[in-house]
Formats: sequence, C-alpha cells, structure tokens
Amino acid sequence: MPKYSNRHFLVIAAVAALAIPTVALAAKHAHRRVAIAPQVIDAPHDARREGNRVCFSDHFHYGSGGGQTTRAAQISAVSSWSSFTEFEYGSAWSNFAKASSKKFSCSGSAGAIECSLEARPCR
Repeated sequence: MPKYSNRHFLVIAAVAALAIPTVALAAKHAHRRVAIAPQVIDAPHDARREGNRVCFSDHFHYGSGGGQTTRAAQISAVSSWSSFTEFEYGSAWSNFAKASSKKFSCSGSAGAIECSLEARPCR
C-alpha cells in the first residue's frame, strides 16, 4: 500500500474545497441550462429551444437608429441592437437574423426616419 504524507491529504482537501463551491454554483444556476442534443449550453438568462435555435425566454434587447429612409433607419436600429447584444453576451447571441419576437416601430417623415426595435436574442 502506498504511503501518503500529510501534504498529500492537504492537497486533496484543498482540491475538494475548491470543487464544492463550483458544484453548488452549478446547481444554483441549473435552471439556466438548455440541453441541445448531447450538449448543454449555458445561457445568461432563462432560455428555451425554438426550432434549431436557443432563445432567451423573456429577455428582450432594444436598438434604435435613424436614416433618410425607413430601410436605412431599420438597418441602423439592427446595428444598434447587434452591437449591444454582442457587447453583453458575445457574437453567438448578436445575430439579428436568428433573433425572435422582433418588433419594429418607425416614425418621422421622408429624410428623417427614426426606428426602434425589440427582439429576444437567440443563438
């Protein structure tokens, strides 16, 4: 039988002490885990599977922008939405084409259109 010194037991105890908070943290946030095939993806908010995407369940992001045409103002608003979403959650969540529950609101007259949007990020 191998001989173990007190140092070995201290190392084992230290590793176990570091592992316990990690397991507790994982259990606390287990509701935020979304299973996809054999993988599990951590989402920063409650998320659910929608088709081939994983989307935040009830967390919206907002964007706004202006332009000379409605199309230009919408593009500006999408850019605003994507930039902030990428800043907060990374590029995987910032693709507006994948977003869900998209709603645009535009106002103004020709040459001065302002648009705002809301959407739930998906990946």
